[in-house]
Amino acid sequence: MQLPWHLYVMAAIYFFAGVNHFRVPRLYLRIIPPSLPNPKLLNYISGAAEVLLGIALCIPVVSHIAAWGIIALLVAVFPANIYMVTNPKAAMKMPKWLLLLRLPMQILLIYWAWLYT
Repeated sequence: MQLPWHLYVMAAIYFFAGVNHFRVPRLYLRIIPPSLPNPKLLNYISGAAEVLLGIALCIPVVSHIAAWGIIALLVAVFPANIYMVTNPKAAMKMPKWLLLLRLPMQILLIYWAWLYT
């Protein structure tokens, strides 16, 4: 079964984003809400999940399962996006409009993943 090219685009986005969790962990650590335990571990878990799900999206037999995993991951990291809007240190000097735009963007990313379930 041939997978659509845009699924490979999605896979690459998640794969490289996941790798970035290990390359530049401080970027991700500052957006993890302090109410969550063990930010370093959460960063590594989410990074590993992105890498593995990105790879799994490219494997036709499991790509639909990986798409559900992407949806679950996007829901799980949504508090970080809210934290970025509400905490100036977590905002990384991004303009407020861009931070607010990220919130509905999560819905679009969930929809994009849902297309492959």
